[in-house]
Amino acid sequence: MGLLDGLLGNASETDAQDMQLELQQLLSPGEQVRNAYAVLRDLMVFTTKRLILVDKQGVTGKKREYLSLPYRSIERFSMETTGHFDLDAELKIWVRGQTEPISKTFRGDKNVYDVYRALGEFAI
Repeated sequence: MGLLDGLLGNASETDAQDMQLELQQLLSPGEQVRNAYAVLRDLMVFTTKRLILVDKQGVTGKKREYLSLPYRSIERFSMETTGHFDLDAELKIWVRGQTEPISKTFRGDKNVYDVYRALGEFAI
């Protein structure tokens, strides 16, 4: 899985060590990146303390929004897989204090299972 999967909307696993270096300004002392997934230009980064959602904005993707979700604030999450005619998989994360879930769409369900498994490992 590489650039083509990313362009098609498939989640692709990203090297945790590369993400550790890229996010070192944001990480607290002792915090380690465990898993990271790229969906189009956005990232979902699982650390030892929180989930960081990176929204790359603009034409170049240089402008970024970082949303930090401590695992204790994640109340529940769900996954909707693809069907015969619906080729999009969807992941929803409900956060304490918000009525609407955070929703991420994947083209196909190749790696949505991996992201869901990572949520189960870290958020429970």
